[in-house]
Amino acid sequence: MLFKLFKKKKDDLENDDHYLTLRIRETVQETLDTVTIYFDQPEPIMDYLPGQFLTLIVEIDGKQERRSYSLSTSPFVDPFPGITVKRLEGGLVSNFVNDTFVPGKRVTVMKPLGNFTSDYHSHNKRKYGMFAGGSGITPIMGIIKSVLVNEPKSTVHLLYCSRSQDMIIFDKELKALEEKYPDKLFVTHNLTQPKPGWEGAEGRLSQEKVTEFFTTHFDSFLENQRFFICGPEGMMKTAQEGLSNMDVKKEFIHSESFYLEKEESAEEENLGAVVNRPIKLILEGEEYTFDVEPGKTILEAGLDEGLNMPYSCQSGLCTACRGKLLSGEVKMEEDAGLSENEIKEGYVLCCSAKPTNSEVKIQID
Repeated sequence: MLFKLFKKKKDDLENDDHYLTLRIRETVQETLDTVTIYFDQPEPIMDYLPGQFLTLIVEIDGKQERRSYSLSTSPFVDPFPGITVKRLEGGLVSNFVNDTFVPGKRVTVMKPLGNFTSDYHSHNKRKYGMFAGGSGITPIMGIIKSVLVNEPKSTVHLLYCSRSQDMIIFDKELKALEEKYPDKLFVTHNLTQPKPGWEGAEGRLSQEKVTEFFTTHFDSFLENQRFFICGPEGMMKTAQEGLSNMDVKKEFIHSESFYLEKEESAEEENLGAVVNRPIKLILEGEEYTFDVEPGKTILEAGLDEGLNMPYSCQSGLCTACRGKLLSGEVKMEEDAGLSENEIKEGYVLCCSAKPTNSEVKIQID
């Protein structure tokens, strides 16, 4: 029964404009625990921006699972789009990808999403500062390649934190890019558990290291500087605070989180104790009415009703489940994926939104 339900939903996805079926062209082992999956371009070609991500939709033990993985390629450089996936201890989908994704396999994905992007112009003369930790290099890699090929007057300085020498993802590719663009790309590695003979920076990223990196390569108060940060939460927080201490404007700092741990507050506990709330949802031009049970999000309730609502990370980061609140009020547990303008315009994330009255009406484009 579960298998038939999954098949029905998968067939629906293949006929939905939000989804694609991609064929794996090649797999490349980057490190012992990390693989890059390259896909053939579909017809029509899949457009994406450097730094965006794909959401994989796979079946594991008869259950549909969704995970988002950053595109590590650049549409300006690479002929085929690719994602880079690192194994995680206990990681259901990441291990499944590493174990079972082979050339020729077809994979259903949600079309590229994400705001961890930049604009490019040949007239730009910028200094880019990149802070990456572990697999956080994946979206940054696509951005770096895009800057190098599109902006001959710009420079890129990358501070890349890894565990050890053999855990540096894209090590060979980064070295090749440094050799090709010796006056444009400058890479600094920082290892937490280096092997004997390492002469570079060691230990965890600290405020002092961020300050040293900034004062060595950048200038305070300049408008032509852009910073991109991606990696574990602790590393990202250190980089963000370090840049803030150097008076870098908030709008020049771009961050991409892989996940956020939800913390329950007393307000959220009280919110979960209310009665069922009826809501109206406009999806693909059709209006649906259903109840949201106490403690459930609008997305969870909609999926329980069998609605084919778009979603990906389910943690309020990717905006795949974004909808516009037409009436009523909701409480969002997490809204990090939305910009300030989107929030002002009334957009909400269904994966983290819970209705607080019975007048809620949401439209999903």
